[in-house]
Amino acid sequence: MTRSTDTRTPTALVTGGSRGLGLALARALAAEGWHLVITARGAEDLEKAALETGATALPGDVADPAHRARLAQAVNELGGLDLLVNNASTLGAAPLPTLAVYPLDALDDALRQNVVAPLGMIQATLRGLRERGGAVINISSDAAVEAYEGWGGYGATKAALEQLSKVLAAEEPDLAVWWVDPGEMRTRMLADAVGEEEAAGADDPEIVAAFLVDLVRARPGSGRVTR
Repeated sequence: MTRSTDTRTPTALVTGGSRGLGLALARALAAEGWHLVITARGAEDLEKAALETGATALPGDVADPAHRARLAQAVNELGGLDLLVNNASTLGAAPLPTLAVYPLDALDDALRQNVVAPLGMIQATLRGLRERGGAVINISSDAAVEAYEGWGGYGATKAALEQLSKVLAAEEPDLAVWWVDPGEMRTRMLADAVGEEEAAGADDPEIVAAFLVDLVRARPGSGRVTR
């Protein structure tokens, strides 16, 4: 996926790439022939994902500036970046508390992981994205725009991420910037939020991954995308 007509192999950087949507997307992009750099905090699961997809695996925390710099260097060594997927995220406090008793230290950590880290990833890779006329996918949630009891902390972080995405799209018109509400997926995060039984009825992340690959292929204008 590039805006030009050259035939070079595109490169994607996917955060949270060891499980859930990140792993499903890495598999889908690998099947399309992409070069991949994937990262997550769990080194063992990440290495398994790398062996399966042929990706370059760099375990670490995207909230760490030094790790973000290593990721940026890795994509530079592959020749540039066509797609940044900010998928890594934290639920925050769980079980989901009301705002009246929401632990502020948990909210501070969620903001660092869900807002500051994605912006840091964008800043670290922006030059390469500009050079390739690339794209950014920020994974959001309907909790960013709807009022669900218990989801105030997580939803606030995703609302902030969506606002950053809107401004980035205005400031970087040569990039495609999409903030995507993927809908409910059968992931560990959803199970932590709503319980195993309810989460089991959600869509498989592979369905969402296929949707994202189609999005990148079609390259519509920047904006909020709901599956």
